[in-house]
Amino acid sequence: MSLDIFWFLPTSGDTRYLGKSDSGRAPTNAYMRQIAVAADELGYDGLLIPTGSSCLDPWVTAASLAPVTRRIKLLVALRTSLGNVTASARQAATLDEALGGRLLLNVVPGGDASELAADGVFLSHNERYEHAGEFLTVWRRLFAEKQVDFDGRHIRVEKAQNLIEPVQKPHPPLYFGGSSDAAHEIAGEHIDTYLTWGEPPEAVAAKFADVRARAAKYGRKVRFGVRLHVIVRETNEEAWAAADSLISKLTDEDIARAQQNYANMDSVGQRRMAELHQGRRDKLEISPNLWAGVGLVRGGAGTALVGDPTTVAARLQEYADAGAESFVLSGYPHLEEAWRFAELVFPLLPGKQAVTTVGNVQTGGAFDGRARAAS
Repeated sequence: MSLDIFWFLPTSGDTRYLGKSDSGRAPTNAYMRQIAVAADELGYDGLLIPTGSSCLDPWVTAASLAPVTRRIKLLVALRTSLGNVTASARQAATLDEALGGRLLLNVVPGGDASELAADGVFLSHNERYEHAGEFLTVWRRLFAEKQVDFDGRHIRVEKAQNLIEPVQKPHPPLYFGGSSDAAHEIAGEHIDTYLTWGEPPEAVAAKFADVRARAAKYGRKVRFGVRLHVIVRETNEEAWAAADSLISKLTDEDIARAQQNYANMDSVGQRRMAELHQGRRDKLEISPNLWAGVGLVRGGAGTALVGDPTTVAARLQEYADAGAESFVLSGYPHLEEAWRFAELVFPLLPGKQAVTTVGNVQTGGAFDGRARAAS
């Protein structure tokens, strides 16, 4: 079975080291376009454009990539707690048309109450998911019906209409990640592809089984995917050395400060990420080749597959055996690592081809020479 391999757009900035570093890269639109063009030309299937108070606006960013990408799909964050449902449907249809049917939507109810409060949203964890359920009910109906009336606890619309036709029917596919019972119920009722952060394969399989059972109650089927970082090198020794280097500039104070921030969040997924490493540097390989070092100071997806190409491909296959059809990957820095993963691992994955020549892509670091030669 062919796997969908997505890359990640670092819209809050990029770096060679986690924590304090003099190697940071600002999230300029020019840099985002470099990464997007490289991922498009290299053969990645999609590109996740995240959301958050420190991120560039995902919709504006996606629109800026429409004229410079050709085939790659853009997985854009849809913040249900921040947007108007009717306007969001028009916005999605408009962007899907501009992209020629390449829009995917990543539904994000929000996992940081303090960040939401700063945006004027004061909903509890369960209220956010109740709101998201109503939002998605109306949103999906707007693409299927000429006119929608809805009077819920959180959302009310009268004679709502979406007069803009998307390329994809009935609407751009919906992706979603969440680890709570409420999140799994939303996934089962509304979502096309459920994404989980990279926990050990047996834990991922259990989450997939739960979402699959909930979807069956609604007469639906859901696809599954995993969000992971990757640290791949030609040998296992080089890969583990690169993992150590990535966190080499972190202090114990950096880790403690970050972990305290995450402990204050009401995200079940974030709590599960923290429990994998418990803030300790000496217990980071939580499953064979699954390393939790990224989660010491990074919120959200905090695990990476570490190893040589054959090892990483085998670990990805373990998740595929558990039901994953899509992988959303990233690596530091994202421009060079998009190249490295494609060159080293694509030849080992079903449905992917070895990288040969790549259009007019300019990359940095170790891949400068071969990029210029290709151009």
